[in-house]
Amino acid sequence: MIFSTLEHILAHISFSVVSIGITIHLIILLVDEIVGLYDSSEKGMIATFFCITGLLVTRWIYLGHLPLSNLYESLIFLSWSFSIIQMVPYFKKHKNDLTFNLNAITAPSAIFTQGFATSGLLTEMHQSEILVPALQSHWLMMHVSMMVLGYAALLCGSLLSLALLVITFRKFIRILSIQYISDKNNVLPNTSFLSSRNYYRFQFIQQLDLWSYRIISLGFIFLTIGILSGAVWANEAWGSYWNWDPKETWAFITWTLFAIYLHIRTNQNLESVNAAIVASIGFLIIWICYFGVNLLGIGLHSYGSFTS
Repeated sequence: MIFSTLEHILAHISFSVVSIGITIHLIILLVDEIVGLYDSSEKGMIATFFCITGLLVTRWIYLGHLPLSNLYESLIFLSWSFSIIQMVPYFKKHKNDLTFNLNAITAPSAIFTQGFATSGLLTEMHQSEILVPALQSHWLMMHVSMMVLGYAALLCGSLLSLALLVITFRKFIRILSIQYISDKNNVLPNTSFLSSRNYYRFQFIQQLDLWSYRIISLGFIFLTIGILSGAVWANEAWGSYWNWDPKETWAFITWTLFAIYLHIRTNQNLESVNAAIVASIGFLIIWICYFGVNLLGIGLHSYGSFTS
């Protein structure tokens, strides 16, 4: 009873803290002069990390096994993964705008996943249950944690790539508009002003591309480890390394898509926009793999569905 109450309190505290963090972030976007709120937004995600960590540890002690056995627990772990990614640039000696922009991605992602996990749709999964035989293995921690960490990193990297595409697209639209207006009115644009804005926009796009590549590379490593450990686990549980059930198939599709992204990104003859397009498609594929397949409730991973 005590563990259940503590878990409930920590879940609501972390949800409230990240909600306040998003509100502060929106205020910062509207009022740049309030510098003090910038640190508050960052510290809010750190507080969220510790609250979710306490929630997971509490549930681990209460259940007697790593809380990654159903959709509710994996969503909480996914929210925890988002908060970890946010903390990475926070501890850098020379922080830049990436921390602020990354917070704009990780905070809404964390509140979305945790909000859905604590909603009434997954109430039955909050209760402790005896693990099915397939989950009673030491591979549970390795496989599921690596997969969820991989999903979190790939989602963040994909959103950074999506932001890159939006900024690039707006840049081309604005250039075309300025050229059209100047040609129509026979007025020369302020080239110094435009070149200054284009320079900073170019620097920002380069930064988005670099960090998207780094985060996706990290997520790809986690995903690869997760798939390999899952294959070993499958052989131990069912006598076969690969069975092509829906979850495994979409995990392979996800891995292949981001392998294509890394190939494009490391090829100097191809533009970063091409890689960003692939990563943006990957954002949808990840949600299909992680969440959409659970709607089916079939296959060897049926214990991760809504019917669990």
